[in-house]
Amino acid sequence: QVQLVESGGGLVQAGGSLRLSCAASRSIRFNTMGWHRQAPGQQRELVASITSDATTNYADSVKGRLTISRDNAKNTVDLQMNNLKPEDTAIYYCAAAPFRSRAFNSWGQGTQVTVSS
Repeated sequence: QVQLVESGGGLVQAGGSLRLSCAASRSIRFNTMGWHRQAPGQQRELVASITSDATTNYADSVKGRLTISRDNAKNTVDLQMNNLKPEDTAIYYCAAAPFRSRAFNSWGQGTQVTVSS
């Protein structure tokens, strides 16, 4: 497993932008990485993922507004969030899946994103 630390959350008005960053304790070059979120009273959901060859996938609710990227040299994964909506309010978690697996088994502590209307 790998230790993950998120940063960059905060309070923003609807229509605004935030950039989340996830720093890993070791190389994540071969890991599929994902950003999940959990709103109060709701299940955690995967909003964006990126494989080791940089293939990306997004939940329908965030397509065109969120962009996931990775920097293997820095062992980081970022989530650029634009045109934020109040329904994007949640705790955002970075996670890693082992090589050739889609089962995320390493998680960060989460960072709060609050979007005001």
